Amino acid sequence: MNQLVLVLDFGGQYKELIARRVRECRVASEIKPGRTALSEIKKLAPIGIILTGGPDSVYRDGAPRAERGLFELGIPILGICYGMQLLTYTLGGEVSPCTTSEYGRTKLSADASSPLFKGLEPSQIGLMSHTDQVTRLPAGFTATASTQNCAVAAMADEKRKLYATQFHPEVENTPNGTAMIRNFLYNVCNAAGDYDISGYRARMVAEIRAQVGDDHVLLGLSGGVDSSVCAALLAEAIPGKLHCIFVDHGLMRLNEGDEVEAAFRHRRLHFIRVNAEKRFLKKLQGVSDPERKRKIIGEEFVRVFEDEAIKLKHEHGDIKYLAQGTIYPDVVESGANASATIKSHHNVGGLPEDMSFSGLVEPLRGLFKDEVRALGRELKLPRALTERQPFPGPGLAVRIMGAVTKKKADTLRAADAIFREEMGRGRVKADQYFAVLTDTRSVGVMGDFRTYGNTIALRAVTTTDFMTCEYVPIPHRVLGRASSRIVNEVRGVSRVVYDITGKPPATIEWE
Repeated sequence: MNQLVLVLDFGGQYKELIARRVRECRVASEIKPGRTALSEIKKLAPIGIILTGGPDSVYRDGAPRAERGLFELGIPILGICYGMQLLTYTLGGEVSPCTTSEYGRTKLSADASSPLFKGLEPSQIGLMSHTDQVTRLPAGFTATASTQNCAVAAMADEKRKLYATQFHPEVENTPNGTAMIRNFLYNVCNAAGDYDISGYRARMVAEIRAQVGDDHVLLGLSGGVDSSVCAALLAEAIPGKLHCIFVDHGLMRLNEGDEVEAAFRHRRLHFIRVNAEKRFLKKLQGVSDPERKRKIIGEEFVRVFEDEAIKLKHEHGDIKYLAQGTIYPDVVESGANASATIKSHHNVGGLPEDMSFSGLVEPLRGLFKDEVRALGRELKLPRALTERQPFPGPGLAVRIMGAVTKKKADTLRAADAIFREEMGRGRVKADQYFAVLTDTRSVGVMGDFRTYGNTIALRAVTTTDFMTCEYVPIPHRVLGRASSRIVNEVRGVSRVVYDITGKPPATIEWE
């Protein structure tokens, strides 16, 4: 097993980011609640512990606490923001409201002789976000960084290997934050750096074979990153025993269904493509409300999946295991350490609760999204799948304003493909970008004739967590080329607009 660093969560919004940063430094990480018992922590035998931030004031009644024994285990600890205040409060120091609160990128003066800042300049930038601060250090600690308004921006008790920062080293707005975390891992915890995606792949292949044995596995393959990587990994582990049902509801992007099928054509699995466009469009006829669209597509997906599963049962007998592309953030957000029941399908809708399986196979449940993509590249999946942008389960249905028809879907498919092509041609960096077919028609002129055509909206955003986003300032030459091509090449479109709204107040998708 790999060496492990435990991330104890006290309500911080960056807990997953902390765990990801540790893994980027080639050390395995796992997130656990801050209230995790000392006996369980000892059993996990971590080489280090990181305490996350949190929204509470540590001196308030009912605020999250930690047992003093946590700091007496002899395991190196790094407290971040609330984690620093918790460490201080528990060990007899004092935390008080700030005279002047600090938010955003802040200049730090750091002690370069401290193991945490080894190899770094004394002048640093750190992201601050706090209304409380340490006003008296616990016994044995010294301040190792300060700001203009915060005398203790970092502290350390090197003898007990206890370290803490008031700022957030895990975020991009702390430029040398990853270096600080790496220093903690290697200079304090003596990490061996034994975690990588190749090792995870080998371990999962062995675990899948041990779990499944000679039985068969069923997977609902959406064509998204998670389910595609899950399929490729299972095909390697249990060749010939995996059955993938790919439901093409006719609302995917241009050529996407064919790309998914081609990606798995030569892998040792049973690939079933269900071309169900007519079936889904019939159910959606006349439906404009986005929530009804989602519900209809989710329910119909279940029915199609059920029909194909029944056919498989007749052909192959009982299939004992259901596979899912559950990833680590799903596990963390659910608060569960193990799935006792079949969870909602991660892309469309819940699978039937009465489908009988002996167990779940979830080989990606220990990985973050960027690690899933890395594993996909390791498994030689095409870039079109490993770098696939987030795509809603209902597909283009929720990017078509108003009722969904085949004509509208084909129009949007063509416009979206042009936009994505021009974004690639212009090398514009964005985390998600797509076209929307609005329900607005407007007057236009083509040749000597008046037109009354559709309006296409383009959207491109940058985001780290998809909880918030900013629009991408696409160069005008790229927007101009995309607009010109869309109105000239896509019949029925006479106007193109660009959405420059952030989240909040908008959402990333339009519906």
